Amino acid sequence: MTSPTVRSVRALHEKYAPDHDALDLVLTHCEIVARIALGLAARGGQPVDTELVEIGALLHDIGVYQVGDGAYIRHGVLGHEILRAEGLPESYCRFASCHTGVGLTRHDVESQRLPIPVADYLAGSAEERLVMYADKFHSKSTPPRFLDVPAFAARVAAFGPEKVTAFDALVAEFGEPELAPLVAEYGHAWQRGAALIR
Repeated sequence: MTSPTVRSVRALHEKYAPDHDALDLVLTHCEIVARIALGLAARGGQPVDTELVEIGALLHDIGVYQVGDGAYIRHGVLGHEILRAEGLPESYCRFASCHTGVGLTRHDVESQRLPIPVADYLAGSAEERLVMYADKFHSKSTPPRFLDVPAFAARVAAFGPEKVTAFDALVAEFGEPELAPLVAEYGHAWQRGAALIR
C-alpha cells in the first residue's frame, strides 16, 4: 500500500479489530479526532496538509486492537508496527507511535520504565502535532467522553510541569477546538474542567 485512502483505512480497522464493539469504539474515536483536527486546521493557524491530517488521525489508534490485556501505553508502538507491516510510508506510521500524551521522550520511557523500546516518540511535523493535539479532546473511556482544554490540562498536570508547558504550546499553536457540535452529534459526555456534563 502506498498512500492510504479513507476507504482503505476503514478496511485496516476492520481487518485488525477483534470484534464489532472494538471496531465501533476505536474507529468512532479516530473519526472524531479527524474531525477535530480538520476543524482546527480550517480555522487558519498553522498551514497543514489536510489529507495527511485526516488519514493520520484515522490511523493513529490502529494499535489499540493489538493491546489485549497488555499495557495500553504500547498501542502507539504496536500501531506503528502494523502500519509498517501493511507497507505504509513512515510518514503515516509515525501518527501511531508519536501521538501518546503530548509526546514521550527517551527520558520518560526510562524513568517511568515504560514497556516500549527506549526512544523519543515525539510529534515532529505540524500534521503530527495537530493529530496528537486533537486526540486530547476525546477519550475512549467507558463511556466515551469529550474533554475541553482545562479538563485535559488537569489530566496532563499529573505527568509534570514540562508536559503542561508542551500542552500549552499546542493550545497556542492550534487554538481551542469547537466541541459543542460534536458533543451534540455523538451524544457522548463532555468533561468541562472538573465538571462532567451528560
